[in-house]
Amino acid sequence: MNVSKKLALGAAAMALTIGGAVAVSSASAEPHQAQAQAAPVTTAWAKVAANGQIIGGQGITGISKFGIGRYNITTSSGLNGCALLGTINTNGGNDPGPGSSSILVGQVNENTLFIRTATPSSGGTAAVDSDRPFSITVVC
Repeated sequence: MNVSKKLALGAAAMALTIGGAVAVSSASAEPHQAQAQAAPVTTAWAKVAANGQIIGGQGITGISKFGIGRYNITTSSGLNGCALLGTINTNGGNDPGPGSSSILVGQVNENTLFIRTATPSSGGTAAVDSDRPFSITVVC
């Protein structure tokens, strides 16, 4: 038994002997072992053309383009508790611009992502929803 444990036991015994209360503490002079936590892992990713064609990816089982700038992507693993990341990019093609672009990535159910792409500052029919190439990543 190390010295700090002996001193703590002695102090507790003395307090009980003279009728005092004993305070219990989880603090210790001994080193604390940190609990190992699993590192985040990319469970799925996709690089997608504006027309909904998958250019590359992993952990993706399907994609459905169901409107202007609207896509559902099905993954092979669950999405609960995962970070969902998306970015608009050109995927080596021309930027359909003009103006800024935006992407919304949301979870539909256990294995499906909803993606919405837009060009909010452009004029005409692309003022809100527009077919844009994008990339998504799922990190759990």
